[in-house]
Amino acid sequence: MKFNLDLPEKGTKNLFVYLCFLLIALIGIFYGNSIKAEFKFLRIWDTSNILLLLLGVPFLFLFERLHIPNFWENKIAIKHKLYLPIAIGAVFGLLDIFVIKVLMHPEPYSSLPPYLQPFPYSFFLFFSGALEIEVFYRLIPISLILLLSLVIKKNSYSNYFFWIAAVLTAIREPLEQLPSEGTFLIIYSLFTGFLMNILQVIYFKKYGFLSCLFIRLGHYLFWHILLGVYVEFFELV
Repeated sequence: MKFNLDLPEKGTKNLFVYLCFLLIALIGIFYGNSIKAEFKFLRIWDTSNILLLLLGVPFLFLFERLHIPNFWENKIAIKHKLYLPIAIGAVFGLLDIFVIKVLMHPEPYSSLPPYLQPFPYSFFLFFSGALEIEVFYRLIPISLILLLSLVIKKNSYSNYFFWIAAVLTAIREPLEQLPSEGTFLIIYSLFTGFLMNILQVIYFKKYGFLSCLFIRLGHYLFWHILLGVYVEFFELV
């Protein structure tokens, strides 16, 4: 298979957006270090996390070859790239709040649990975390598998390669974050975790990387950020 080494214009635009995302993560590192004396439980990235995310850069230039929409794909309506993904993520976030907070832990917290962080730092941390997951659970592995299907000249089977990648990447997160006890919580986490991840894979292939990232950001907005605001400013006061 012959590769063209010229960088496509849309790939360069993808890179610009991606670097803006890394800048947000970098700001979060500086911000976190500036307030860490106030919060003993603060989770802070370091520069090694940023360097690892640079591994995703080469794949930004392969989208057209792999039939994945670019970040700046004008043919895709904004509702498919932004509004619907955020709404889908919000549904999962609200569901998590209802099941885990309202039903299973209705009593007020005495301190922020590990999955919450002080606001507004929480925005930077969970944006960075969402980006990291989508790069290493979606962008890199799915692109590699699709690229493999091209290299071995099995284009007629590319759809099978995609669905293998879809299932493997969609089940990874719920298995890694499986609760240690509670049959209901285990079943709930597996089902909703797999469902959200498989939707992200579908959106990634159909509408591009930004759409699957915004699904996760919609989830994190409610489950990590807004819940954190409620706990920090209403339960802990």
